[in-house]
Amino acid sequence: MRKNFSRDEMETVQEILQTDSRPVPPVLKQESVKNLGTADIPREIFFSPEYHNLEVEKLWKKVWQWACREENIPNVGDYVVYDVADLSVIVVRSKADKIQAFYNSCLHRGTQLCVNEGNTLALKCPFHSWTWKLDGTLAHIPCRWDFEQVEDEAFRLPEIKVATWQGFVFINFDPNCESLESYLENVPEHFQQFALQERFIAAHVAKVMPANWKVALGAFLEGYHVIATHPQILKFSGDANSQNDIYGRHNRGIMPFAVQSPHLGKPRDPQTAATGLMEFMGIDPEILQISEDMNPRAYAAEVIRQNFKQNLEVDCSTVSDTEMLDIISYFIFPNLMIFPGVGQPFMFRFKPYGNDPDSCIMEFLVLQPCTSGVMPPAAKIHWLTSEENWSDVPELRQAGPVLDQDASNLLLLQKGLKASAKPGITLGNYHESRIRHFHQVLDKYLSESA
Repeated sequence: MRKNFSRDEMETVQEILQTDSRPVPPVLKQESVKNLGTADIPREIFFSPEYHNLEVEKLWKKVWQWACREENIPNVGDYVVYDVADLSVIVVRSKADKIQAFYNSCLHRGTQLCVNEGNTLALKCPFHSWTWKLDGTLAHIPCRWDFEQVEDEAFRLPEIKVATWQGFVFINFDPNCESLESYLENVPEHFQQFALQERFIAAHVAKVMPANWKVALGAFLEGYHVIATHPQILKFSGDANSQNDIYGRHNRGIMPFAVQSPHLGKPRDPQTAATGLMEFMGIDPEILQISEDMNPRAYAAEVIRQNFKQNLEVDCSTVSDTEMLDIISYFIFPNLMIFPGVGQPFMFRFKPYGNDPDSCIMEFLVLQPCTSGVMPPAAKIHWLTSEENWSDVPELRQAGPVLDQDASNLLLLQKGLKASAKPGITLGNYHESRIRHFHQVLDKYLSESA
């Protein structure tokens, strides 16, 4: 294992992208490095009930947040319930071309109107059958004569802001919020290349994790942990030479695959990184015949293109090597990560689990390209029990064991933060810059006056 090397000694992501066999999307050839300082992050924010309550009031009630995909609710009457902390929202397709969101609470005595997801002709309270149309207008009250004080217009279901982008449905509790387009800043421009509206949820797995949502999120905002947590992928991943880009609210990371980790020193065999990646992805490495003058990344990308063509009937002939191979991770504040690449088409979402600052809901999704443009139904969410592992889900394939390794750190992190004699956590200035950026943006929201 190589030690004590500098950043200047490593091949950069931009240098790696110059060897691509296809045109690279211009947005991936850009860098946005910012000096964010070196201050520690106070440890109590990861377990303080008071801090959690502040987040509910000044973050979750104020920001645009991803609720579902449009393919989750393709038909009129389809709905999903989106919960965060103790907030609950019904997102429903009220018309063929209209999606609305309402507080998930009956205006009679407060009972939740819906649970999970489904299809309905109306929004009906299970307690006393008060009923609303899909557009939120009051439809029926049993014994209406006994509620002379109730006026139909005043008893419309309170509505929540909804907006869509690239097939994603976002909600915002703040009636005076900025538009979603404004909130996303440069993200729509970056995603013009990726056309995620033409993808569908092929797998959706969730689990309650024994750590604060910010602890879990932070584990996926850096590649610095690969050497200790995922040593099996060092032979084909550029962990130490990943690229981190800082924007306004949001940020991005690019970890190149089919290259050897700088921690392992100079590659002795040009096939090692490519064959290692193929083994990881479950593709027979024996089919790889790489000559000395052939770029291993280009060959690995071509094998994955052929695999997509044969198994998914998806033509990736014009897709760049980096989109076929690399971990391209966009973080959309406050809790969504989207990997728009084709070969690693994943998503993460992290939310508080109720009002418990010591636990969270972690979700992992596979956002797969559609076959021949036909949109399949979205996969139903698969909830793991505390005893089940991510690797128990066949649909996650090679990602499952890696997620288990990440998950093994979370309880240790949460317990260690509480036990520490040190008042804060210390972050690397570049490797962990995306974590620092997230906390700086979060601090701005929490410090704003009402």
